[in-house]
Amino acid sequence: IAIIGGGITGLSAAFHLSRRFPAAQITLVNKDIHFGGWVHSGRAKITLKDGRETSVLLEAGPRTLRPNSKSVLELINLLDLSPSLLTVQNSSPAARNRFLRLPGTQGLLRIPSSPFSLLISGLSPKSSSLHSPLGYILLSAVAREPFRPWNRPLMIEDESVDEFLSRRFGSEFARIFGSAIAHGIYAADSRELSVRAAFPSLWDAEQRGRGSLVTGFLRPSRVSATAKVDDPPYELGDVNEQMRGISMYSFSQGIGALVDTLLRELRTRRNVRLLGGVSATGLRMNPRTTQFEVRITTSSCETLRTTHTVSAVPLPSLKGLLSPKTPLPHLTANPYSSVTVVNLVFLTSPGHALHPVGFGYLVPRASSEHAENAILGCVFDSASMSAQEAPWNADIVKMTAMLRKPVTSIPHLVEMLSEQLGVRLPDPLIVKVHDNAHCIPLLRVGHLQRMQELSDVLQGEPWSGKLEVIGAGVGGVSVGDCVEAGRRAGRSW
Repeated sequence: IAIIGGGITGLSAAFHLSRRFPAAQITLVNKDIHFGGWVHSGRAKITLKDGRETSVLLEAGPRTLRPNSKSVLELINLLDLSPSLLTVQNSSPAARNRFLRLPGTQGLLRIPSSPFSLLISGLSPKSSSLHSPLGYILLSAVAREPFRPWNRPLMIEDESVDEFLSRRFGSEFARIFGSAIAHGIYAADSRELSVRAAFPSLWDAEQRGRGSLVTGFLRPSRVSATAKVDDPPYELGDVNEQMRGISMYSFSQGIGALVDTLLRELRTRRNVRLLGGVSATGLRMNPRTTQFEVRITTSSCETLRTTHTVSAVPLPSLKGLLSPKTPLPHLTANPYSSVTVVNLVFLTSPGHALHPVGFGYLVPRASSEHAENAILGCVFDSASMSAQEAPWNADIVKMTAMLRKPVTSIPHLVEMLSEQLGVRLPDPLIVKVHDNAHCIPLLRVGHLQRMQELSDVLQGEPWSGKLEVIGAGVGGVSVGDCVEAGRRAGRSW
């Protein structure tokens, strides 16, 4: 078995395939020396005011995970990662307090996190300190939605997130809340993002509620149509119990601990070979032997001959490996978003808060009278994962800004953050800039239908189901989605 791509999807596939087929030789080829794709965790040294040296953990990619992915919880159990778990309770301010930054308003606006806070913030008069523009918009839209008639256009099988939310909740709700969540997860424009691919539960809830999203969520959902009856049960141990009442989690050494532990485990397996810094340059099916031939850039220009292959690289990269005689459809249908991630570390005086207590904030799409902001959002790392640092690092404040384009001036970025936070930020002690080019696929409208057509082609000649194409460009983009895709790889072999 050949696996092309050593991101989290490819590593998960190698792990599960090596368990399922212990007699098979598995070779994973990764063009970078670094495995794990966009997961990058590392420590930076820092000197405190009293002269002591310490370090802070910085993440260039995902920084926290939600406990809703059983495939990741299974890895935590199987890899014995429980001792390094760091969790955030649902009741924690870091879990409850999330903010938006709206142009034309002062500072950040807290998103109501409970029915009570929604009612108070939405019904209080504008002159009251309890009033919130977000609460008013949210309450008005949600209260009216059940009384809107079924308005899904006939014969459509998908639409954009913006179109869907505009139909059910109104254009202002869609622009503010829909664009913000699309920025936070996909760094994408909600007017292009497929609602069925990105947020399938919304589409399904509208169906259950016979047109009403609110009614649909109040009704019990049926078993997912994507669930396979022959899927083996997840081996969760007591990890599932550990996650009760937990909003999010990470590890003492960051999300990179998951990748590092996976790599250590794979390197102990005799039937797994990991090739880092080695590119695949071609992939073809030999019609005479019905074997795959994977050309790779070793010193001897080696060709791997395998009976089965898993592609876990971006779909446009796979297109470049295939012969024009055996093309696959829709590999370049979706563009990829680029995100610049900037880690900022500040020293602050006791009692001088640089941000409100909470997880962070997102910046929605601007209205017609305001210019688009370069900042997509900002995470308050110190609030959610302070346990990753030594106890005496209390004066250190970490935050991570996500931008839609490369940063040109750090002082200007700090000035923009100061204006959005309503607090004058000091000069940062540490700045780490990561230009993550083409890192998140934008799943355009019609994505599910296109992926079904791709799957149908892979079942036919010459592939006969022996080539599996998986990863963020096929399914969801979260760490959990990618780990689950790897877990399912080769299930029909």
